[in-house]
Order: sequence, then structure tokens, then C-alpha cells
Amino acid sequence: MDSKRITWRSLRFLDRRKQSVALMGAVLVSWAGVSAASAQNATKPVPTYLRDVQPILMRRCARCHNEQARFVYNWLDYKTATEDRGEIARRVWDSWKGTYFKESMPIANSPESLAITDQERATIRRWVTSGAAKGVAPPPVIASSRDQKIEMGRKIFTTICAACHQPTGRGVPNVFPPLAGSDFLNADKKRAIKIVINGRQGEIVVNGLKFNNSMPKFPLTDHDIANVLTFVYASFGNSGIEVKADEVAHLRSEPPDVLPAAAPPPKSEFE
Repeated sequence: MDSKRITWRSLRFLDRRKQSVALMGAVLVSWAGVSAASAQNATKPVPTYLRDVQPILMRRCARCHNEQARFVYNWLDYKTATEDRGEIARRVWDSWKGTYFKESMPIANSPESLAITDQERATIRRWVTSGAAKGVAPPPVIASSRDQKIEMGRKIFTTICAACHQPTGRGVPNVFPPLAGSDFLNADKKRAIKIVINGRQGEIVVNGLKFNNSMPKFPLTDHDIANVLTFVYASFGNSGIEVKADEVAHLRSEPPDVLPAAAPPPKSEFE
């Protein structure tokens, strides 16, 4: 009887010991995972504005936060973005996490909000909390062929331009003009380049339809603009002409086109 009790107690002791070992192993594995994640995060370069943040803002925020905006800040400008960085972190991260009462940015259910990733949000937040360094823009990647230029332009169009002009290039009726089969675009390459360089406001007529909206000025390089316009001209039933970076550089040195003054509104019959 005594031997049976000793055996039972021994088994219970061994069972508890196994549980303790298993629990300790699980804790060690978890600790190792946290340590590895912390070490990986620590080895990541601190985000800078020009290298990491401005490209995200161009893709996800520029439809509202641009140079032509009247009621919101131009986050595409480093000085403005750093002055407003606390609000950027609250809007992009805290509101999205439910810890800030104002609406999250990008605006909920917008194409930009549906497209922005957790990693992009975390990069913006980490940039703010790490001191909001300006940094240096990465050197431009120069395409070695026309096909490569078109592919690089396609990526820019998809991430920046398609939010307004749509992935099909057909635009939004009465709001954003089409690029597909656009008589306005194909008629004047120089004008198209200067619009992408400087942005544009005011009425235009595209394929017989009037549009009166604002296109923001994007901080794109000469190569970026050449690539994206070459892609657009090669797509959507357009003329297929190529735009070169030196053409963009030359036109960048010229002043923006002076747009014709808007016609005064017709007088009311009661005046």
C-alpha cells in the first residue's frame, strides 16, 4: 500500500514537473519571439520624411493634403508636415486605433483608406515619435529601356494617379477628366508635362466634356514624371509617344502656364 502511494505521488510530481517545464518552455519561446521582434525593429533604419514618409503621403493623402488645398494642410511639404506631425500621428494612428476622437486619415472608406497598410501607418507614426527627420531622398532609379520605363510608370500611376483618374484611365464623370483616349492629353505633350510638374486648377474640356477641378502638384522627380506619362501615353488608347526626363527638366525651369481668366458669371435678371 505504501509503495502504491509513493508511486502515485511520484507520478503526480513528475506530471507537475512536466507541466512546469512545458510552461517555462512556452515562456522562453514567447520571450525569444518578443526579443527577436524588438531586435528586428531596433535594426530597422529610423524613418525619414523624404525616403519613407513623403512617398506614403503622395500615395494615400495627396488628393486632399496638397499645395492647392484651401482648408487642410499640405503634408507634401516637409516644413508643414513637421509642424503638424502631432496631428498626423493622431489622425493616422490614434484615430485608427480608436484612441482619438477625430476622424481617421485617410478618410474612412475612401480608396486611399482601403489601400493604406498597417505597415505604412506604423511607419508614419514611428517617423513622428522618432523626431520627424527630413533625411535625403533616394537616388532616382533610371529605366534602361522603354518597356522598363512603362512598367515603372505603371506603378506610379497605380499608386498615385488612379485614385482620381481611375485604374481604367476613364476618370470620374463631371469630376476628374479621363486620360483614356484623351484629345486634351494627346494634343500637346508639353502642356501635359507642365501640368504634372505644376498642377492645374480651372476648367478644361476633354473629349467634349467640361471639367473644373484641381490637380495637385506632386513632388515627383523628372524620371518619375517621364515614366508615368510614357505609361499613360502607351495605355488607354493614347498616342504612344515617349516622354524623356530631359524634356521634363527643361520644362521645369520654365514658369507655369498662365491660364485664361475665368469668365464672369452671368448677371442675374434681378440686377
